[in-house]
Amino acid sequence: QVQLVELGGGLVQAGASLRLSCAASGRAFSSYAMGWFRQAPGREREFVAGISGRGGRTEYADSVKGRFTISRDNAKNTVYLQMNSLKPEDTAVYYCAAERGGIVTTAPMAYDYWGQGTQVAVSS
Repeated sequence: QVQLVELGGGLVQAGASLRLSCAASGRAFSSYAMGWFRQAPGREREFVAGISGRGGRTEYADSVKGRFTISRDNAKNTVYLQMNSLKPEDTAVYYCAAERGGIVTTAPMAYDYWGQGTQVAVSS
């Protein structure tokens, strides 16, 4: 069993930066692929970024490429999402998720564990 806790959300102005973190409990953190997803009101949960177990592979949604960076520190059981040049359309609840197989995937259904989410709001 893995428990995930996200931190770092907040209200910022367009163009600002935020860094989200997700701390994981449990063993073998480095064997899990980790993903960040987001869900805005009235919309489906969407993939934002993912990273393989040892960090060698990353993947991003087209809407955040060049602005967001996912990273992980396996010694701290933590994954991060650095978000730069934030836009109002980035407003959503952001969730981190863990995938047991260590494979980066964009499909929410593939992930086995989820955090409770953290709100990010970007004003124009």
